[in-house]
Amino acid sequence: MTGLTTHVLDTALGKPAEGLAIDLYRLTGETREKLKSVTTNSDGRVDGGPILIGESFKAGEYELVFHAGAYLRRLGVALSEPAFLDIIPIRFGISDTQAHYHVPLLLSPYGYSTYRGS
Repeated sequence: MTGLTTHVLDTALGKPAEGLAIDLYRLTGETREKLKSVTTNSDGRVDGGPILIGESFKAGEYELVFHAGAYLRRLGVALSEPAFLDIIPIRFGISDTQAHYHVPLLLSPYGYSTYRGS
């Protein structure tokens, strides 16, 4: 499979992060072009397959913006104001358009981790 996918896990609850909003941007120099907005399903993934695939899946720099604060507030997590983690941007590059790029997010109210998954 080629394309861009993500998966969000709530490590504080030990389960997928359902209903977390994510925006995808393409970066070109100082220009930031919004490509898509999606929301995670009950498995912490995005319905409908890869977020970016086909003609849209081009080499370049991208940013996934995870709306963690809104997700945590909706769950009733007591966050400071401003929240320690609210918006989590992850910038990454796509160099091989024949490959699969998986950018997972492991999330808690006070920390997160990501890596290039498979």
